[in-house]
Amino acid sequence: MQNFPETDSPLDRRGFLSSAGLAAGALGGLSLSSAETGRAAEEKRPFKLCLNMSTIRGHELDAAEEIEVAGKAGYDSIEPWFRKINEYVEKGGSLKDLKKRIDDHGLTVESAIGFAKWIVNDPEARAAGLEEAKRDMDTIAQLGGMRIAAPPAGSGGKDVISLDDAADRYRDLLVLGEKMGVVPQVEMWGGHPIIGTVEKAIYVAVRAGHPDACFLGDVYHTYKGGSSFDSILMMGPHALKAYHMNDYPADPPRETIKDADRVFPGDGIAPIPEILRKFKSVGAAPALSLELFNKTYWEMPVMECAKTGLEKMKAVISEAGV
Repeated sequence: MQNFPETDSPLDRRGFLSSAGLAAGALGGLSLSSAETGRAAEEKRPFKLCLNMSTIRGHELDAAEEIEVAGKAGYDSIEPWFRKINEYVEKGGSLKDLKKRIDDHGLTVESAIGFAKWIVNDPEARAAGLEEAKRDMDTIAQLGGMRIAAPPAGSGGKDVISLDDAADRYRDLLVLGEKMGVVPQVEMWGGHPIIGTVEKAIYVAVRAGHPDACFLGDVYHTYKGGSSFDSILMMGPHALKAYHMNDYPADPPRETIKDADRVFPGDGIAPIPEILRKFKSVGAAPALSLELFNKTYWEMPVMECAKTGLEKMKAVISEAGV
């Protein structure tokens, strides 16, 4: 898996850097059964736990089957890939059916993964990228989703793009999203020549000068790009709506680590409990979306893979004490 995949064609409107306190609920004076206590703990958990479908991509399921796995495994939400949704529709499936499956399982669609080339220099390619983004936004809106990823797809190599130009083009994407009712989240790919660090992604978001600008973060990509997780402290609940959850091992080293080396949260060396506590300190509770590309996990039964990932996320949240 390449770190910078070329496309396979992959609201609160307050200040971007504002932070607000989390409301805390309390249980008072009731004698609860263990089952009731468990349910109360789940309801108190500050983060929605989301399955990014890359985690089970190697099981070769269709979009409907992926939703069934997420629902039966116990996730709160999903982050589908447009490629899979489009394949499902092209083979005769309907968005209406997918929406019903999502609703039947009580799931939400927190984000979605596409690779529209909104950032590139070529005007014709960029216009085509915005048209692709428009189709993606329409698709995810029909599924009840409100956000999509906006990575620097198609850029890099000889396509030199300034951060100011990237910000202007992100603003164009945000304006389109405003019309479509879907928010594009600027996403950094660790080490990418244009948006390869958290700092650059935040600059692009702030420089865009649009009230919907926000940031789609990722544990692995923050590490790969050499950024500090203290960057979270510069953001707040408006900036942090969703965050890709994963872990990374000590070996291979940062210079050569790849997407496929990501591991379940808690199985690597990432300071995940600290990351979660930083979210809480700025009043943010982003949906935590499990995004892995580990072929070893694709050899597991799909339900085992999904449930293991969910339990690993719950464990690190418990360890963080948030």
